[in-house]
Amino acid sequence: MSTRKTLVKAAVPALAAVAVGAVAVVGLSGNSPSPDGKPTAKTESRSGDTPAAPAAVSDPGNPATWKLPIERYMVSKADARLVNTSRDSVIAACMKKAGFPNWVPAPDLPALGGKTETDWRYGIHDAVQAAKHGYHPDAAEQQAYDQAMMAGAVDKAGADPKVLQGCAESAGRTVPTVTRSDLVEQIKGDSFKESTKDPKVTAVFAQWSACMKTKGYSYTKPMDANDEPRFNDPHNVSDVEIATAKADVACRTQHHVEKTWFDVEVTLQTKAIKVNQAALNEVQTANKDTVRQASAVATAR
Repeated sequence: MSTRKTLVKAAVPALAAVAVGAVAVVGLSGNSPSPDGKPTAKTESRSGDTPAAPAAVSDPGNPATWKLPIERYMVSKADARLVNTSRDSVIAACMKKAGFPNWVPAPDLPALGGKTETDWRYGIHDAVQAAKHGYHPDAAEQQAYDQAMMAGAVDKAGADPKVLQGCAESAGRTVPTVTRSDLVEQIKGDSFKESTKDPKVTAVFAQWSACMKTKGYSYTKPMDANDEPRFNDPHNVSDVEIATAKADVACRTQHHVEKTWFDVEVTLQTKAIKVNQAALNEVQTANKDTVRQASAVATAR
């Protein structure tokens, strides 16, 4: 059993994740369908609940510095590391007591690609990065990620899997794992999906497409270039990929693609948060409790 912590962020947002408790599922425009096709419930906000969080833009020219409203109800990467480190210390103590003093946790997976929730959410945006790596992350980042994957697959201590599982379950009573809320993940996924249909976004997509055509490329939407199959090899960046990425970023910048897209997502998420405020407050409280328990363990070490 591994205690690996995944910190990787995909360029295209995931639409679902592991549940945290029983929460209602959001609708961005009325009730959105659940995986089984049935309408999902909505939770109305109560008077006195925490209001929906505003978006934040530290640097208008750098999407990596932007924060979506839903991020208020997520555990930050720094807090997630604190929780993981505290859990690892509890598990290690349990393993030592069980006769496996040389057991060590699997290493964290280094960040690969986007460093924040909005970095690469709408595709690549850095001209310097595009000129060096195309649609790929930095080669050193990829190597570190690959090495961490390999290291996490081997338990050199030879620990008994059942003992490790027991220690992990025991640690959960002291420091719960960081899990993702279905509600939060659906708001993130639905806002991304619905934003691509908004007239403002489709308009800038058309402008971007026309711009790319003047440079010799035929793509309808920005993610079409990002998802080009011939650019999928994680260890090979071709001259064609770099040229395409450079043109892509130039057209994105010229027509303010990311900011337009982000602003539409902010509007959609703000509406969804207001509808589901009560349930989101519960998620936020659970997150804070987990981090508080982890902090207590870290302080006691």
